Amino acid sequence: MRICTTLWMFMGLVWLVMALGRKETQERAGFGLRLAYGIPAILAFYLLFASDLPFEWLHARVVPPIFPITILGVALTAIGVALAVWARLYIGGNWSGSVTVKVGHELVRTGPYAWVRHPIYSGLLLATLGTALVRGEPRGLLALAILWLGFSIKSRIEEQFMVKTFGPAYDEYRRSTGALIPRFH
Repeated sequence: MRICTTLWMFMGLVWLVMALGRKETQERAGFGLRLAYGIPAILAFYLLFASDLPFEWLHARVVPPIFPITILGVALTAIGVALAVWARLYIGGNWSGSVTVKVGHELVRTGPYAWVRHPIYSGLLLATLGTALVRGEPRGLLALAILWLGFSIKSRIEEQFMVKTFGPAYDEYRRSTGALIPRFH
């Protein structure tokens, strides 16, 4: 778990540093919508990393702590973090933690965005799966499901903002790429 935690901390540091270069916000999703996807994300990461969970069954070991599973989990965490960081670096100043349209917002369709529309979410979900495997407890899978729910809500809101902002160009982008998993033609 220490390696996974270190990978997550590295990603958090990248996020903090990169937050300095964001563009000015032109439009932002309302507070209620931000709660709709923010609460699941907070709950998911609490489940994944907290040591003081109230229910014993959340701590029951269900995945055996054997070396191949641990290595697979660490590898998935590393790959997921790497994808999320790559996508975060690639989108640059257009990024925001909440659903927004930036002043001078650009439709990024290259790098990881050439394969999926939401590569940061793909990376975070993959990293969560890896960390859940290493943890080996039901709370990891529960965290993954809750995070997926939060990202499903958030990506739908983002899609509406992007269609409103970029119109037919975004519609074409949606037809040619998957949301979280690449679409192969």
